[in-house]
Amino acid sequence: MREHRYFMYMLTNTVRHPIYTGVSNSIMRRHPEHKQKDDPNSYTAKYNLNRLVYCEAYKYIDNAIDREKQVKPWNRKKKIALIESMNPKWDDLSREWGKPIQNLDPSTPVAAATSARDDNSIRMGLKQRPRRIKKFG
Repeated sequence: MREHRYFMYMLTNTVRHPIYTGVSNSIMRRHPEHKQKDDPNSYTAKYNLNRLVYCEAYKYIDNAIDREKQVKPWNRKKKIALIESMNPKWDDLSREWGKPIQNLDPSTPVAAATSARDDNSIRMGLKQRPRRIKKFG
């Protein structure tokens, strides 16, 4: 069975103003739609919001929507703190998409994942969906 993923994401432009918060079931599809300005009358097209600066992945759409509703009304200072907690340089997280993956030497250290996940939903005050806990022994 296919595992579903849903995303709460934040976009901005080169001057970092404004910050847009959205939800999608496919960030790989949705972000290019923003970049290409598929809807020229949209908020993201009007302000040229084409840099993906923050993204959280969820297993359940309700959690992604709840998180968007939680973050969207935040003031700018609080949104900046959230973005910089994961992406201090405000890099476009989609910059490397579609490029070939290079073979790494096995001795090369790999950076830890920095995206938020559903298991943080308790901390965020969101509904927790039932999960199976794997025990290793």
